Amino acid sequence: MRKLSLLILGAVVGAGGATMVSQTTLLSSTSAIAASADTYRQLSLFGDVFEKIRTDYVEKPEESKLVESAINGMLTSLDPHSSYMDAKSFRDMQVQTRGEFGGLGIEVTMEDGLVKVVTPIDDTPASRAGILANDVITQINGEQVQGLNLNQAVDKMRGPINSSVTLKIQRKEAKEPLEVKLTREMIKVRPVRARVEGDIGVLRITQFNEQTYEGLRSAIDKLTTDIGADKLAGFVIDLRNNPGGLLDQAIMVSDAFLDRGEIVSTRSRNAEDTQRFNAKSGDLTKGKPLVVLVNGGSASASEIVAGALQDHKRATVLGTRSFGKGSVQTIIPLGGNGAVRLTTARYYTPSGRSIQAKGIDPDTEVVQDVPDELKGKDETKGEAGLRGHLQNGGEKEERGGSSAYVPPDPTKDKQLQAAYDLLHGVRKGAANTVTPAN
Repeated sequence: MRKLSLLILGAVVGAGGATMVSQTTLLSSTSAIAASADTYRQLSLFGDVFEKIRTDYVEKPEESKLVESAINGMLTSLDPHSSYMDAKSFRDMQVQTRGEFGGLGIEVTMEDGLVKVVTPIDDTPASRAGILANDVITQINGEQVQGLNLNQAVDKMRGPINSSVTLKIQRKEAKEPLEVKLTREMIKVRPVRARVEGDIGVLRITQFNEQTYEGLRSAIDKLTTDIGADKLAGFVIDLRNNPGGLLDQAIMVSDAFLDRGEIVSTRSRNAEDTQRFNAKSGDLTKGKPLVVLVNGGSASASEIVAGALQDHKRATVLGTRSFGKGSVQTIIPLGGNGAVRLTTARYYTPSGRSIQAKGIDPDTEVVQDVPDELKGKDETKGEAGLRGHLQNGGEKEERGGSSAYVPPDPTKDKQLQAAYDLLHGVRKGAANTVTPAN
């Protein structure tokens, strides 16, 4: 059975082995039998309650929904990241991790109850049809968007390749709404965006899906060519507000900047199930200086990359403390009935740090200037602020989140500007212009 995870691909779920019977083993077996008997009594209680609901509830319940809710309740009682996914949620998760789907090629957000276009993706049905940033989508196939949430609206725009969808669009400068008919194509999410900033290459990684490493490799090659290897001062790797994704991609992204050494290890309940992942020879940047940007919204796979590069002193981590999600979830498919997302391990940085409910402290702390209207709203609670979160498992100190605000104007982005200054300081051999965090 193939196992997928938002964080780990191919995580090991414990397997039993042959043992030699001894007195201790027999005593343990007796205890296990007693425990099993008690468990079966509890399951019998569950069956009694289920039957009462099924026969006596004021309205006829949907029995399959009752069972799914019971399963989900059992899983969510463990920690905030364990849950049950029905068939549709499982399909949606697979689309997210693959990073490709049948759609139109527009990035959207919800504003005042309507879907607003953030940007059309180049060479997609949306861009070819002339859809522009800030266009407001008011109808999808004749159905009003107002009243739908963002996920519902996105689901209606996605669909089988070569099928059509009609959008009604309101544009500021147009008096009358525009009606556009588009044919869906295979759309690939761009998890890596690259741009040149003088002699610096900026790599913005928004998520870790199946496209991330290839996108990163292509972006590094293009930036190196565009700037010139001799003129290139270094790279900024922007992981701010990146919620994470697949572990294999986090490992490959880390490996892109390392020549050797451990990247991450995972430790489950059984010590023999510990896994270690090491870098292979070959730094794609040829040792160019790196600055990694993190904030309170950088979680999971983002923290694996930041932690690996920090521990190997390959990069300077700059920004505010990260989210602190240091646990591993394994996705276990259940045939045609969805999947279970189960926390199976903690992960550790190369130096042996568990960042669970602690986060990664930046080497250089830089706090943004937050607009008055957003003050207090820019803070994330972090993993430590989640009810029922998994304990660190070694460290007593747990801390809440930190600021996750990123100014929309790059010239007002203090963290980004500090990264530029630091890279220029590294290149010139000058002292840091930013005070390191204590």
